[in-house]
Formats: sequence, C-alpha cells, structure tokens
Amino acid sequence: MASFFFFILFVTSFYANTNPIEASWPAVKCSHDTPEPDIHFPFRLKGQLPQHCGFELFCKENTTMIHFPSYGDLVVKSISYDTKKLQLLDPKNCVHEVFLNLNLSTSLFRYYYVVKNYTYLNCSARLPPSFKKVPCLSGSTHFVYTVKPSLAVPLSCSVVKTIAIPFAYSPYISDNTFGLGLTWELPGCEDSEGKGGLKKFLSKTTFLNYIPYRPGKFSLFLLIINSLEVLIPYLFLIVILYNKAQ
Repeated sequence: MASFFFFILFVTSFYANTNPIEASWPAVKCSHDTPEPDIHFPFRLKGQLPQHCGFELFCKENTTMIHFPSYGDLVVKSISYDTKKLQLLDPKNCVHEVFLNLNLSTSLFRYYYVVKNYTYLNCSARLPPSFKKVPCLSGSTHFVYTVKPSLAVPLSCSVVKTIAIPFAYSPYISDNTFGLGLTWELPGCEDSEGKGGLKKFLSKTTFLNYIPYRPGKFSLFLLIINSLEVLIPYLFLIVILYNKAQ
C-alpha cells in the first residue's frame, strides 16, 4: 500500500515540478508566393496553440489579416518583432475611416506614432480651400474634414467625433498605409518568447491542460495526474499516518 502512495507522489511531483518544456513554434506564412509577413509569437494563425496569450491573425486569399470588432478586417502588411510594429493596410483604401472607427481602448494595441486630438466635421457645404476634405469619407452632398478641436464649428457643419489619431488629413500624406501602424503590450506574456521562436512558454501543467481530450486510458491518466497535483501535501500526510498505523 505504501509503495502505491509513493508511486503516485513521484509521478505527480514529476509533472508539477518539471521545468517548463521547450516548445519551439516555427514561423508560418499565409503565402510563400507573395511577400507575406512571418507569423510567430505573439501572433498566431487562427486555430493555432497557444490560444490564451497573443493575437490572432487569419489568412484570406493568401493575404494576412487581422480582425478588430470595432472596425472589421485589416490587411497586415508587415510585422516588425524587434520594434513591435504592426503595419496595417485598409482594404477599403480609407485610413481615416479606420481612425474614425477603430477603438483601441478595448485592445492591447495602441498607435505606433505619436497621436494628437483632431475633430471630424461633417459639413453640408464646402469649407474654404484652406480646409482639405477627406475624399473617401465625403460625398456629393456632404463633406468631411479633420480640424483642430479649438476651431469654432462652422454653421454648416456638425461634429462627428474628436479623437486622438496620428495625423489629420492631408493630400500630401494620404498614402493608405501611412500612420496605420500599431504597437502592442502583453503584460505577463512578453517573457514567453525565446529567440527564434516560442521558448519555455508552456509549463507541464499548462501542457496537460492543452492536451485535447480523447476517451481512453491515457487521457484519463493525464486527467488524474493533473488533478492530483493539488493533493500532494495530503497524500504525504496519508502516507505518514499509514506508516505509523503499521
């Protein structure tokens, strides 16, 4: 009987105290025929493990994409892991629509560039030529402008939103990708990345938690071992009491 308890203690201690496993996650791409960015920690493709830390990307027609609930899908043009810069591209070719609607306050991203407050105005009449309308947000009967918040709102205009963005509209910097760069913070996850891939990220306990459940004796064994880890002190006590009772 005592031998059985010592066997259980040995096995559970092994899984509870073993050093984190070396889990090297190779970089993947959405396409090798086009200059798509390498994807590795803290990014992953949809369906890849680990799913509890990092950002999810997906492939659409061999193009790397990321989804933001507040806006929709954006193209990932490049990822600089050294400078932590995610360069994005708007499929609709309207970077100021992204600025106007993208809500980064609910994510772990923020703009890579310094931001300033600008006000979006929706006007029923054109403003003087010194104001530059945002073409992709304007139409034949309405005209959208980005102005400094201190500007008095013209009578023909209404305020859409005042928001911190990298730059106001200018025909000279209207390149779709300019300014649409993000950086990220992952508290508690940054040290999970080893050079050349994801290193020492999954502990033995975490590894057990990520094994897909399949009916069978081995899965049941892993489930029991994982559960018994918290019972190690009690098992020691039982063994001591059992030996004293002999």
